[in-house]
Amino acid sequence: MDMAAKFQDQLVFHMTGRRSGEGLAPLDARSMRPALFAGYRDLAQLRHDFPLVLLEPGIADGFVASLTVLVNHALEELAPRGIEGERLRKHVLRLERELRHALGKGGPGQLSELWAAAAARLTSDTDESVSKILALAGRTIKVDGDLVDCDQALPSRFMIHAWRHVQSQKAALFHGHLDTLQRKLSDILRAAFVHSEAGQKPAALKAAVGGMHADDFDFAAMSRLVGKNAPKDELTPGRRKRIEWALTVLKSQRFHPSKLGTAQATHEFLFDNVAGAVAAYRDRLPQVVELVKAIAVAELETRNGYNEADHDPFFEAYDENSLSPDDFALFPDYLVCIPADRNDAPENAGLMDTLSSGLPVKVVVQVTDLLEEASLGTGHFAFGVRSARLATTAMGLGGMFVLQAAASSLYRMRHRVEAGMGARGPALFSIFAGAPEAAGDLPRYLTAAAAMESRAFPAFVYDAAGGENWATRFSLEHNRNPETDWPVEPFEYADEGLQRVRSEIAFTYADFALCDQRNAEHFAVVGRDRWTASMVPAAQWLALPEREAAERVPYLLAVDDKDVLHRVIVDMRMMQATRRCMLLWHRLQEHGGIHDSHAERLLAREKAAWEAQKNAEIEALRKSAATAAPASAEAAPAPGAPAAPAAAAAEAAPEEKVASDDPWIETARCPSCNECQIINPLMFAYNDNKQAYIKDANAGTFRQLVEAAETCQVAIIHPGKPRNPSEPGLDELIKRAEPFQ
Repeated sequence: MDMAAKFQDQLVFHMTGRRSGEGLAPLDARSMRPALFAGYRDLAQLRHDFPLVLLEPGIADGFVASLTVLVNHALEELAPRGIEGERLRKHVLRLERELRHALGKGGPGQLSELWAAAAARLTSDTDESVSKILALAGRTIKVDGDLVDCDQALPSRFMIHAWRHVQSQKAALFHGHLDTLQRKLSDILRAAFVHSEAGQKPAALKAAVGGMHADDFDFAAMSRLVGKNAPKDELTPGRRKRIEWALTVLKSQRFHPSKLGTAQATHEFLFDNVAGAVAAYRDRLPQVVELVKAIAVAELETRNGYNEADHDPFFEAYDENSLSPDDFALFPDYLVCIPADRNDAPENAGLMDTLSSGLPVKVVVQVTDLLEEASLGTGHFAFGVRSARLATTAMGLGGMFVLQAAASSLYRMRHRVEAGMGARGPALFSIFAGAPEAAGDLPRYLTAAAAMESRAFPAFVYDAAGGENWATRFSLEHNRNPETDWPVEPFEYADEGLQRVRSEIAFTYADFALCDQRNAEHFAVVGRDRWTASMVPAAQWLALPEREAAERVPYLLAVDDKDVLHRVIVDMRMMQATRRCMLLWHRLQEHGGIHDSHAERLLAREKAAWEAQKNAEIEALRKSAATAAPASAEAAPAPGAPAAPAAAAAEAAPEEKVASDDPWIETARCPSCNECQIINPLMFAYNDNKQAYIKDANAGTFRQLVEAAETCQVAIIHPGKPRNPSEPGLDELIKRAEPFQ
């Protein structure tokens, strides 16, 4: 079969999704996964963030730790550097792997218990010294808590634990203030009793002295002496009533659990639906008003600042409208952790209204499907309309804290999660938990990470209280390569001649969709004997002009269950979904100040004005030089004499760019825009004048040189010739580089 026929079969599938001819195998014929996942067959053998330890309160700072980090710290403390500590490190790391395997099979448990059980399994057939080593390492880890993996329950467990950590800190501050007020109010009542007529009675005086010296005094005589002028009550009836009322309210509050462990039941603030949390908030609002009022009265009374003429009318009219954000900050926040299968339930329909109302509620939405089809039967991907866009919609409401993340990145974003749980006002946490049911043998950690890496579910944080502008409120910092369309990773493989090939692969939305078995119909596997020059990587295909894209077929690199590399072509519907994903990512980039269209437009306008000014100055210099040039015959050179250097230079042809095999930059013309350094800071650098030069041509690819030349504002970067003849897509890159040589 000739090349044209091969390309025709591939193009038909790309345009229609229908396989015609030979050589296009269905994706479900093999267990395929993106090529970049080839090294992650067994996550238990790899050291990464998971599993996590949900720390018990009071043991350590923070609320979560990585098992990897804890083991590292233990080894730093126990194992000597070099070969002396190698045996200890080997046994402890073996136990760490055993914990990962056991957690995947048996579920979560206390770190100390699981550590001891794993140590017992590993040392059953070994000498006693190994058992002592593992026990010592376990004792060196001075924290404890539930050991959890990146499973279906992780988002809710992680967020609930973070919320409880923040609420315990709030409760400590609350009780510190309340206990001080109660003690001072009790002291006022006690002092008033001691100075009153009742406090001077013989029985009261005897109780004040105590039983040890009770027989040494005549309390009846003492009462007659000290009680002659004692008032019946040192406190006015109104003040006594206020103090006793305030004390009763403070002692009976049900919002924060008592430190003394009394039987007083406290309110529940953890809910699984929005409607229940809103109803509880409204029911308890009168109690909130009463408690805030009691605190205010107590503060005034303890400093003897209550003025009945001024304060009585104020507190009589005190209601829910009198509460301030500082008042609400005293109370626990309501946490709504919506189960993944209840996002569309009627009791959660008021989510956006609740968030926009400013109620002190934190809502955790768990997402498990980003590849749902459009609900109107159009056959187009909805691209997670009800899930992936929820956080961006909430962000548009303003006045709240919004965090979107994949479950795989929760540990790295733990400080942001803690800040959101402690934020005043509402907060939304949208968490993608992964979807292994449709991902074959891929673990949930990988599917969650793939969603974030592919921009299908990018991580971002919006904190309305973080500052006065978007630059301080919005952050994309937890995404890989946030300045690019897709993250790019190095990839090595052996070709048919068993030669090592190095390349870079962009991880796109289509790669993420490849992980989902439901999308098999949108992909076709192409045998190596049918690879053609018309096939281009999907990320490059998206960057092509429409006319050129129509003559190419996009593909992904994938590996089967034997780690054999394949090209998988992608149909038009999936590429359209990938393009929509990229456009949504571009919007988030603009929010984060990356490729800001307003800034780029202003820069282009200023650049055009600068160029116009410089051209005018150059033209003025040319006219001035032409009018000042001497035209006398005495200055003319003799016939046959060589021309003067200035004349020769004037008559010379305009300077042309000299093609070179090595890349080079016209450094003197560099405007210091920094765009080349954004592409590869190892290849491009600034000199002392903040002007670019080639620092190391071998530190990057020919593609990066071409892209830098294309993005350079003043076209001063000359890519030269490729240094790696096996770099993918060289024919196209050489053609793109020609205008800049």
